Amino acid sequence: MSKLNTIFDELCEELAQLTFSDPVAYVYNPLEYARKPWDLYIKKYAQGPKEALFLGMNPGPWGMAQTGIPFGEVSFVRDWVGVEAEVGAPEKLHPKKPVDGFACKRSEVSGKRLWGWAQERFGTAENFFKRFLVVNYCPLLFLHETGRNLTPEVMPKAQQKLISDICDRALVRLINALQPQFLIGVGRYAEKRCQEVMPDFKGTISYISHPSPANPKSNKGWAPLVEQELAEIGIALA
Repeated sequence: MSKLNTIFDELCEELAQLTFSDPVAYVYNPLEYARKPWDLYIKKYAQGPKEALFLGMNPGPWGMAQTGIPFGEVSFVRDWVGVEAEVGAPEKLHPKKPVDGFACKRSEVSGKRLWGWAQERFGTAENFFKRFLVVNYCPLLFLHETGRNLTPEVMPKAQQKLISDICDRALVRLINALQPQFLIGVGRYAEKRCQEVMPDFKGTISYISHPSPANPKSNKGWAPLVEQELAEIGIALA
């Protein structure tokens, strides 16, 4: 078992001990029920030091919750990242948020934008992952009783602390294993977590705009926006 597998195994074990109250009614952990594609992703692309670690916040219902891969739009995970494997389902499913795995017909816009940009800029997944890795800070998807997605940043402070106490430790271990020069939050929340856990980081900690449709700037053209942001951070893309 690799060092990274051990990190994520222990992360899952610790998170499984947590209980959440209102407004959280459903919790999905794709690192458990979609572990097969996740393990393929780690085996193919997470070996060796990385120039930059791109850190998302937590899974989307039609992305990582379906495929086990961060920002896991089905078509890009299968056809460009080159990962496809059997996916199970969480014990408690919200009827509005089923898990169909790679048979999911819904599109994850954030993932379509992120991986679409990576494909256009780097050509092959191997070229992208030679330098970079994309992971989520927290592997859990949280849903309201209505089926509405709940991100960690909007949850009550006490519940946020339950998450950060565990996920911070895993993040430090991941950073130490990958030795990146850049820690790039996909959005401000992830940047803040990097700053909190690595106050003495010798490289660069920054962020790029989140590709979510909820971010108005991203809807005006996320690819050119992120290219400009990465250039300003100091990451060469040519």
